Amino acid sequence: MATAPTTSSTRHTSARGDQHRLPAIDLSVQIGGRTLPNPLMTASGCAANGKELHRFFDVSQLGAFVTKSVMGGPRSGRGTPRMAETPSGMLNSIGLQGPGIHAFVKDDLRWLKSVGARAMVSIAGSSSGEYAEVAAVLRASDAFDAVVGVEVNISCPNVANRGLVFACDPLAAAKVIALVREKLPRDIPVLAKLSPDVTDIVEVARSCVKAGADGLVMINTLLGMVIDTDRLRPQLAGVTGGLSGPGIRPVAVRAIWQVHAAMLEGRLPTVPIVGVGGVRTGDDALQMVAAGASAVQVGTATFNDPRAPHRVLHELAHALATRGFPGIHDAIGIAHTRLDPQR
Repeated sequence: MATAPTTSSTRHTSARGDQHRLPAIDLSVQIGGRTLPNPLMTASGCAANGKELHRFFDVSQLGAFVTKSVMGGPRSGRGTPRMAETPSGMLNSIGLQGPGIHAFVKDDLRWLKSVGARAMVSIAGSSSGEYAEVAAVLRASDAFDAVVGVEVNISCPNVANRGLVFACDPLAAAKVIALVREKLPRDIPVLAKLSPDVTDIVEVARSCVKAGADGLVMINTLLGMVIDTDRLRPQLAGVTGGLSGPGIRPVAVRAIWQVHAAMLEGRLPTVPIVGVGGVRTGDDALQMVAAGASAVQVGTATFNDPRAPHRVLHELAHALATRGFPGIHDAIGIAHTRLDPQR
């Protein structure tokens, strides 16, 4: 398996990030009515369903553990090679491989509950009906009390609509969110994970919120491609893949900024934003918070630093404390108040 570029992630393991104690500031965040003890989460697909990372740190210490996207039935995924490095990240073409929702709730969700983790379950589907079915099975699970939210991965092709990705169509995205919302209790937040591969991400965000999304996750991977210059053919068996890693962070920060600005202007209701895309350090996470994110996910960085989510939590906490913030809420969206009108 290819790993993320070794851009010296260990270099960012500063003394302050390795401190065992978090500074005495309020790190709690509200996501759709649920209170999480801190804003750090894993990113879906980068840490399986918890057991692998738990060898390196206690996953219950995170605000939430986001699972790999699960569909109705088991899937073998796409052919190999599935991963390719880029100068500032990596491409993946896994194809939502997984055991299916029934096996997930029986094994993985029960395990997450057993270690005290707060589970943010990522669900996917090839039709709007499949999303609803997955949500219904999840709700019926005897480990459902470990779930603090459902992340709806709408960056999947809609087989009923000639393969159009749900997240690229405001109406299709809204339909999925509405169906999932109907299947879950009102106290379980539903978060729509948005794709950056759209002309107007604010429009898609508005549709999702109006359909019942309690929050937004931004952004999913960007569609990319690598050519093998020795064989002069696509390096991935699936031809294209999702680009992740530090190269997409500016895109994620821009998307968070645009949607939060639209909320401030009253163009769509205010809901929490969870930032994701290329976060490796506490300062990276702070950029997303300043742009408008209430919480932050760490994904690709775990490939060469399995403790990255835990480390980034400490680095973000110290970054907030050293800047004089009594809590994370005081920093959310602060960059919008510091625009220089003369610039």
